[in-house]
Amino acid sequence: MNNLSLLKRIVLPVFALFSIGTTLPVAEWPQADLSNGIIQTTLYLPDTSQGYYQGTRFDWGGAFKSLTYKEHSFIDQWFEKYDPKMHDAINGPAEEFTPLGYAEAKPGETFVKIGVGTLRKPDDKPYTFAAYYDVADHGKWTVKRHKDRIDFTHELSDPSGYGYRYRKTVRLVNGKPEMVLEHSLTNTGKLPIKTSVYDHNFFILDKQPTGPTVNIQFPFEVNAEGKGFGSTIQAQGNRLVYSRDLEKKEQVYSAGLQGFKPVATDYNIRIENQKTGAGVHITSDQPMEKLVYWACATTSCPEPYIRLEAAPGQEVSWKIVYGFYEKTK
Repeated sequence: MNNLSLLKRIVLPVFALFSIGTTLPVAEWPQADLSNGIIQTTLYLPDTSQGYYQGTRFDWGGAFKSLTYKEHSFIDQWFEKYDPKMHDAINGPAEEFTPLGYAEAKPGETFVKIGVGTLRKPDDKPYTFAAYYDVADHGKWTVKRHKDRIDFTHELSDPSGYGYRYRKTVRLVNGKPEMVLEHSLTNTGKLPIKTSVYDHNFFILDKQPTGPTVNIQFPFEVNAEGKGFGSTIQAQGNRLVYSRDLEKKEQVYSAGLQGFKPVATDYNIRIENQKTGAGVHITSDQPMEKLVYWACATTSCPEPYIRLEAAPGQEVSWKIVYGFYEKTK
């Protein structure tokens, strides 16, 4: 019996999920609980037929259901309608790799999304993350569960020449309110891997709406342009602040916040709720390639990108640290 089958038998993920204004039917989604005695979190496990997330946008390893620290909640369902193949039906720190080989593939041929699999290109249209692409090969997932961490390994070999072994560990740090995402990517194919990976950070702090109580802070003076910037949301020194609560279905977006330097110390982001005191501090051992920002009425999402390149046989590694805290009022 493989590790994933054993997990399904150990964990009994039968529950009713209540979305924002929508009650979903009872479903069986493979999942696992983690705790270090300070943080409690539940993750959905990758599964091609019963997995909570089956979209072709985000990495299937480390899809979150919930996370709590003290009496504060940080991860919840932020979207209204759910479908397992919907591109953004995923919660918490969701990671996406830019595609490999899409531009070179002809319609009907395949391209690769790390952490997802080999996908089929349907036509000559440009790649779009919101589309669902038919999966030609899911690759091989191996999951190893421990009390305070889960190790995910995804292995894939594509006829185009791309191949990789991707390892991701979700770890709760002993004695601290910290969670670390540890990654390594080994190029096992014949073609060089050149991609970027970003974390969407779908946090919902204490289920509070997006508005003036939300504070986004950086270690640099931030400049921002885009939808809603300068009116609904404004850059003030090293912070982004909202002038009012966002309305249902309203969004703000910037394709690239400016002001950071290409050093790891600038990958330093805080998301806080001034009303409840809940905060999360996000850092990495890598510099940011770019910094996208998106928000809707339920979640505010800095999206820091990291550039990755690996020649055949080469391994690259990186980590992201999430520190959870409670501000003194």
